[in-house]
Amino acid sequence: MYRITREPLQPQALAGKIRNETHGAVVTFEGIVRGLSEGRKVLYLEYDAYPEMAEGKLREIGDEIRSRWGVEEVAIHHRVGRVEVGETSLVVVVASPHRKEAFAACQYAVDRIKEIVPIWKKEVWEGGEEWVAPHS
Repeated sequence: MYRITREPLQPQALAGKIRNETHGAVVTFEGIVRGLSEGRKVLYLEYDAYPEMAEGKLREIGDEIRSRWGVEEVAIHHRVGRVEVGETSLVVVVASPHRKEAFAACQYAVDRIKEIVPIWKKEVWEGGEEWVAPHS
């Protein structure tokens, strides 16, 4: 359920894989490539990663939130390679008996990904490009 991929992400399909009758809440977060950053028109993003280590860190995040919030299921997929404006670069799905825990765990996962997962992002805009430091 933790994956680094070059393939387009399928949020609904991923959520469908983890939901069951014990879940009162399934929270899905999609990170979308936006077309404007710091006043510049973004053409696309380029993601790079150390896949084996990144997937291990995604699994670690899943273990952290299962332990902290008691959620039942977690799935995290992140794209690498070229990702166009409007496309999904990150999907986090958290399933839990209750919504409060599911929302908190999902937000924590997104923040934690930026802190510890070895994934790097380059913004390519009209007239230039730049590797972007993660925001923690």
